[in-house]
Amino acid sequence: MTSSLAPDRTQIDPLGAGGLLVGVLAACVGLGALVGLAAGSVGIGVAGGAVVGVPAAVLAVYRTYRNAL
Repeated sequence: MTSSLAPDRTQIDPLGAGGLLVGVLAACVGLGALVGLAAGSVGIGVAGGAVVGVPAAVLAVYRTYRNAL
């Protein structure tokens, strides 16, 4: 009877959410490193990729699991 009162929610997979978080962050840092390599400073590219990657990774996890929150 209590199952009819609970809204339909998907389960959060912590391992999947963590993998998505790390994957998006690594992709952004990698792209930043490539842009930095082309521009002449890999370090600045990596830093820029990390600055862009952290909010992008959080947004990706939120959009994937928003129905479970």
